[in-house]
Amino acid sequence: MNDPLSPTPPNICPLGSPSLPVISVIIVSWNASKFLEECIDSLSRGVALPYEVIVVDNASSDGSPEMLAAKFPWVQLIQSGANLGFSKGNNLGLRQSRGKYYALVNSDVNVFPDCLDKLSRFLDEHPDVGMVGPRVLSGDGRLQISCRRFPNLWNSACEVFRLHKLFPSSAFFGGEEMFFFDHRKLCEVEVLSGCFIVARRSAVEQFGLLDESFFFYAEDVDWCRRCTQSGWKILFCPDAESIHYGGGSSSNDPKRFAATQLKARLHLWAKYYSIFSQWGFVCILIFHCSLRLFAAWIVIIVRSRKKKDPVRFAQNQIAGLKAILHNLPRYRGAPNRNDAVISPVNR
Repeated sequence: MNDPLSPTPPNICPLGSPSLPVISVIIVSWNASKFLEECIDSLSRGVALPYEVIVVDNASSDGSPEMLAAKFPWVQLIQSGANLGFSKGNNLGLRQSRGKYYALVNSDVNVFPDCLDKLSRFLDEHPDVGMVGPRVLSGDGRLQISCRRFPNLWNSACEVFRLHKLFPSSAFFGGEEMFFFDHRKLCEVEVLSGCFIVARRSAVEQFGLLDESFFFYAEDVDWCRRCTQSGWKILFCPDAESIHYGGGSSSNDPKRFAATQLKARLHLWAKYYSIFSQWGFVCILIFHCSLRLFAAWIVIIVRSRKKKDPVRFAQNQIAGLKAILHNLPRYRGAPNRNDAVISPVNR
């Protein structure tokens, strides 16, 4: 039996409509039909302001485009024809967007009622803020870390050596992911999780779209960095909430995504740091992956019968180590922070 057609929300602003949306929601999806359906269903019931939803499908083979056409015909669908990755996919949606604010939402996110309205009002009331993010919960209701610092050697080492566990209340030892922060109060931050970011259009027109040299991962860190470098603030707003299940697309190929994540982190360091800092970071990564691989092997050996989880974990660490060794830093002169062609946003 076919799923029932979702009624068109009264405040949706379809392409070609004379009324302009306040919020443009951009979702990039790759083989995440079930998550995507839940995400759009939550959007259809949880936004009061005029808005539009743009889905960029990266050549899914799970029936995602057909599901959208059948159940959510009011969604603007862009079929990329290939898996372009997160940055290129989002940029396709951003260039077609017409809203005052852009909401980059992962396909495996469930948006709570009034979440986008609260974030939009927050940007209305704080004209110096370029980006804002909500409080994010996991599928089981536990808090998910969605605020981070820009990475450096110290906060990276703190996480690898688990210093944030020894000193859980210390900002000094808190690591890149701000483990000391309880996510209960309004806070200016350096980086928001790319699973859910609302950005001001006029700010994006100043610092540019996502850097397309990042395929997947770290593009959010780079985008936030360019936002603050352009003089805009980034705020975390706990009054707005959402659920992020995680793994909507990455679970389709975990080894590939583990390697892609490390490659993206190395690319970020090459963009912003000297060759000496890059090699320091490589040493930290190799130590971290090797330690995790050793721990996985111990678990596999100790257990009386083979379990899939530690084996897969070990495979991911091996894929990560290969990615590091294939992307070792090379001297290219001073870090180039504008090495990607970033097209302007269309009006």
